[in-house]
Amino acid sequence: MPIMRCQWACASPLEQEYHDTEWGVPLHDDRKLFEFLILEGAQAGLSWSTILNKREGYRAAFDDFDALKIAAYDDNKIQKLLANPAIVRNRLKVNAAVTNARIYLEIMQQSGGFAEWVWQFVDGEPLHNHFHKTEDVPANTPQSDLMALEMKKRGFKFVGTTICYAFMQATGMVNDHTTDCFRYREIVDFKQ
Repeated sequence: MPIMRCQWACASPLEQEYHDTEWGVPLHDDRKLFEFLILEGAQAGLSWSTILNKREGYRAAFDDFDALKIAAYDDNKIQKLLANPAIVRNRLKVNAAVTNARIYLEIMQQSGGFAEWVWQFVDGEPLHNHFHKTEDVPANTPQSDLMALEMKKRGFKFVGTTICYAFMQATGMVNDHTTDCFRYREIVDFKQ
């Protein structure tokens, strides 16, 4: 019997691997959360497969998502990034990564951790939805609306409610695997 997956995960082997191993797994590692924040912002207006294909390029170009290093990027480094075909060469998105690194570091100092800060939007526990079809999954929710509002207040860039919801899905703050997907029950039963 074939393994059932979320419909979107069947588009390519890379998307399937990401779906089967990462997407929707509750994530509490500050650095990995920061990586997803940057990648989700880079995706704006593009497909997630484009970003997955460039993920290793992002890791190399952005110092393995070391926020301290990214926050210190100057104009010379930004120009090098804009010439790098391994990433999305969009000035607003590259500048946003630098801005977001600085704000991320502020939150790390003030809140004791980025994970603690972002997980507050779901009261510290994953929300398990019960969607039967991919087309039933919303693009945003009241939780992502609130996260986007709070992030924008702090000065984050590329953090609209749709981007925030995609971030929440990717990092397991919400479980949006469809109920027929083999990962749905695994994520419900996931223990840290």
